[in-house]
Amino acid sequence: MTSTSTSRRPRAARPCHHGGFTLIELMVVLVVIGILAALIVPNVLDRADDARVTAARTDVNNLMQALKLYRLDNQRYPTAEQGLQALVAKPTTAPIPPNWRPYLDKLPNDPWGRPYQYLNPGVRGEIDVFSFGADGQAGGDGLNADIGSWQ
Repeated sequence: MTSTSTSRRPRAARPCHHGGFTLIELMVVLVVIGILAALIVPNVLDRADDARVTAARTDVNNLMQALKLYRLDNQRYPTAEQGLQALVAKPTTAPIPPNWRPYLDKLPNDPWGRPYQYLNPGVRGEIDVFSFGADGQAGGDGLNADIGSWQ
C-alpha cells in the first residue's frame, strides 16, 4: 500500500461576509409594500361593503320565501304584532295560525347586526321586509340605503 501524502495549502484569508440586508434595501422593500397596500386595501374594503349588501338582499329574499310558505299554510301573513318571530315560534296572539310549523331555524340579523324590519300591511307591497342599511336609519343613499323586499 502506498500512501499518498497530501500537502495542505494554507488558504488565503477571506473577508467574512455576514448575510443580511442593507438599510437602503429594507427601506425600498417597505416603500414597495406601502404602495401595494395603498392600492389594494381600498378595493378590499369596498368588496366587504358590497358583500354586506348582497347578504342583506339574500336574507330578505329568504325571509320573503318563508313568509310565503307561512301564508300558504295559514291563509294569511303574520300580523305586524306577531312579526317575523312567527316564522320560528308559534304565535300566541290572535289570529293563531291553524297549520303552523317552523319556517326558519332562527331569525337572522342584518349584516350590520340589527334585526330585519317587518310591516303588515306594507308600504311598498302587501308586506315589507327590509333592513335600514349600514346607518340603521330609514332612507339613505349608497351603503346607507334601505334594502327591502320591493327591490
